[in-house]
This record gives sequence, structure tokens and C-alpha cells, in this order.
Amino acid sequence: MLSIAETPALNDSIIYEFPLNERIRVLMRLEQLFQQLDHFMTGDSIWDSRAVIATLLDVLTLFSRNDLKSETLKELDRHAAVLTRMAHNQDIDHAKLDKILTKLDKLSKELYATPGKLGLSLMENELFKSISQRSAIPGGTCSFDLPAFHYWLKLDDHTRRQDLENWLEPFRLIRSAIDILLNFIRTGAAPTEERASGGFFQKSLDHTLPFQLLRVGVKRSQPYFAEISGGKHRFTVRFMIPDTVERPTQCQDDITFQLTCCLL
Repeated sequence: MLSIAETPALNDSIIYEFPLNERIRVLMRLEQLFQQLDHFMTGDSIWDSRAVIATLLDVLTLFSRNDLKSETLKELDRHAAVLTRMAHNQDIDHAKLDKILTKLDKLSKELYATPGKLGLSLMENELFKSISQRSAIPGGTCSFDLPAFHYWLKLDDHTRRQDLENWLEPFRLIRSAIDILLNFIRTGAAPTEERASGGFFQKSLDHTLPFQLLRVGVKRSQPYFAEISGGKHRFTVRFMIPDTVERPTQCQDDITFQLTCCLL
């Protein structure tokens, strides 16, 4: 399976993505939050620790609003079923396919065996509760608001890092599942070259097919960004001229771009 990073046409492009259903939308939000966590976990300052906590609170908010364990298990099962059907194709690398299916099955079983709601213990943590309650107030996590948090931030780097790693551990499995699922979706279709007349492109989708995600690749040298809107039946792409002061306007040039309608 060719990854996007290995696709020559997209190497020098900025990729704009648009999820076509709520499940993928939530998974992509979590993916970004986990990437933020990775970034701030590399730092040792109290500001890095604060940023990890703030991002983790966003993760917990998404988990409190969605049954993400169930949704992820459904998505893993769906992908396993699709890949199993592909086993009848003689052109498939069966050894690689078996390896992927084994990995999906193992991950699904581990996730299913995880007791209770993911992140529940952290949601019940008194320190996190107090930080969450004050976070809605601008600057609400100052030392005079949360002395317990202030104390924790003054602990040595090693102790804080150990605590953070322990707090992130309950999300390890679902993060692995999200990474695998989104990678499958992104690499499950090849990009096509399209042309937007006067900066505008519209396309209809076959609603009987389970399209998951749209990806628009725009060359870095082009001074435009892609604005995508629509749903499972039809979508539009507008190429906009950025402006830091005024509202962006649609360009009038004909734009060549790469489009991937991810179907897996």
C-alpha cells in the first residue's frame, strides 16, 4: 500500500483534508490533539507541562461527549472486513495483508478488553477536575486559583514527566487504533489531477459508496489555500487568496490540484 508521503505528486504540496462523516471528524480531531501532546511532551519547562495538561483536557472533553471506544471498535471491524474481502484479489500481497489483519485483530481485542470508559480514571482525578473547572476562565489556572496545581508544576522535571506519561497511558491503545485507521483511509486511494476553473471546483460523489475523507493537494508555490465544503453527495473546493486583514477572496485563475476521494 503506497503511503501519501511516498506519492511524488504530493511531496511538494500542502494537503487540505475534509472529513465526510462525524466519526472521521472526531478521529481527526483526536489525531491532532495527540500530535500536540507529542510536541509538548518533548519539553521540560512548566509551560510545556501546562500545555500538555490543557491539551489533555481537550482530549477528555471529546471522550466525555463521544463513545469513542465503541466507535473505534466499529471502524476497526469495518476495515478488517474490507481487507478480508481483498484477500480474493490475486494481485494482493497476501503476506502483508495477513500481517495487517493480525495487527488489527490484536488491537481490537486489546481495546475491547480494556475495562470501563477510556480515560474515566483521569476524568475522576481531583487535580484534573479542579483544573478543568478553572480553565473556562481566562487565566483561571493561576497559582492563587489552584495552589495544588502550582505545587505540582514546581516538582522536578522527572516527576512531572512520569505523572504525565501515566496520565497519557490510558489513551495509548485508542491512539494506535486511530493512527492505523486514518493511515488506511488516507492511503486507500490514489490522487487524481483536477482543474478548478476560476478557482472553483465541484464534484458529485456516489452516495452508495462509503467515502470517508477528501484530500486536496495544492503546490506550495501557489499563493492560494483550499476551502472545502459539502457532504457525502456533493462537495466544492474554492481556492482563496489569503489576507491577514481583509476577508479572503476567491481567486479567478484556473488552478491545477491533486484530489483524493478516500473510500476505504
